[in-house]
Amino acid sequence: MMKFKPNQTRTYDGEGFKKRAACLCFKNEREDEVLLVSSSRHPDQWIVPGGGMEPEEEPCGAAVREVYEEAGVKGTLGRLLGVFEQNQDSKHRTYVYVLTVTETLEDWEDSVNIGRKRKWFKIDEAIRVLQCHKPVHAEYLRRLTPCCGPNNGNSQEPTTLDNKAPLHQSTSHDCGLPRLHR
Repeated sequence: MMKFKPNQTRTYDGEGFKKRAACLCFKNEREDEVLLVSSSRHPDQWIVPGGGMEPEEEPCGAAVREVYEEAGVKGTLGRLLGVFEQNQDSKHRTYVYVLTVTETLEDWEDSVNIGRKRKWFKIDEAIRVLQCHKPVHAEYLRRLTPCCGPNNGNSQEPTTLDNKAPLHQSTSHDCGLPRLHR
């Protein structure tokens, strides 16, 4: 079942990227289990909860709103993991945050309206599940792994997505947050 929002306004930044926000929702501060949700377009596939930013909405507020709507969780918003760009089918720029879940709703907006599911995954399992159909979502989780360095994926080193040019992190004009760019 497709998700339909009649009053949704897509927002774009000055470079033509659709502005999105998402959260990696963790069961605890160890960040060893992440919550994924079923895709509204492909219910047999798992994704990281997130979506488009509304006009005048800050990225952190959009991220918290999206996980509440899509995953039915509330929690403590942590660090910004990064800003990820996708240029394949459409241009998206997604602000990805870390959230530690403190409350899980039994029934939530997307479970009632479109039958969305949620499930906890170990990090390595989540990467495998996401890699085939949502490689950029798998990349969010790779930023957490020890191979990324001692700072849990928050380095200033370039990150490569989909074997294209490396992404570099700089400070954006949006709240002074780091941005990955080519």
